[in-house]
Amino acid sequence: MYEIDGVELTPKQLKKFAPPVFSDLKQERQHRKERLVGALRIFGALGFGEGVAGHITARDPEYIDHFWVNPFAMSFKRVCISDLLLVNHKGDVVIGELPVNRAAFVLHAAIHQRRPEVIAAAHAHSPYGKAFSSLGKQLDPITQDACSFYKQHQLISVDGGKVVLEQESANKFADNFMIGKAAIHQNHGLFTVGETIDSAAFWFIAMERCCQAQLLAEAAGTPKLIRDEWASYTSQQIGNELAGWYGFQSFWEEIIITDIDMFD
Repeated sequence: MYEIDGVELTPKQLKKFAPPVFSDLKQERQHRKERLVGALRIFGALGFGEGVAGHITARDPEYIDHFWVNPFAMSFKRVCISDLLLVNHKGDVVIGELPVNRAAFVLHAAIHQRRPEVIAAAHAHSPYGKAFSSLGKQLDPITQDACSFYKQHQLISVDGGKVVLEQESANKFADNFMIGKAAIHQNHGLFTVGETIDSAAFWFIAMERCCQAQLLAEAAGTPKLIRDEWASYTSQQIGNELAGWYGFQSFWEEIIITDIDMFD
């Protein structure tokens, strides 16, 4: 038996509630592009877009030193599959007609280069993530949801608040993000990664909401922390990769109905 968020599943049931496995690279590429566009649309629906800021990248299944990314200055709410860019680690646009966000390239490329297990990385200038990043601290285990990130995220202060365009700054950031599924870049915002686009996107959404919850709790008083053994146990149950993938599925079910045009 397997367990997701306290629910026991048989191997047959797990197959339905787990990332698909592909034998065909073209099918896998199409799947990743669809999920990438869906995640971008969801970010737009949740109000994470802000001008030209924000991007989600997805490693190509065949050319693993290339990744798909949303174009510069295009609304999350309007991105379609045909708009996606394929970019190599040098920053060259291999497929696509639109320009790429330089900040998207340098930070994400550095992460993808150093962490081969990372299929997708997400960043946006979301309001609560931005606000929380200015505090210069990690999330506290004050709720069950926050325990998803307990001992699984980093606080990175290097070049915090500076627009990262230089490779050196990107390398420093990535060198401090070698483990864990999330990072708080001081005075900048949130970054999340995953072995699927689904999990990377869900962890970003979840972390943004945990930042909101902690800001609200601290505004009202002094939150009580969940003790270490309980927080660690909860993190193992709801903070694993499969749980992240699974958490995204309800968002996916909604966006494929409301935004069918994204599959142009």
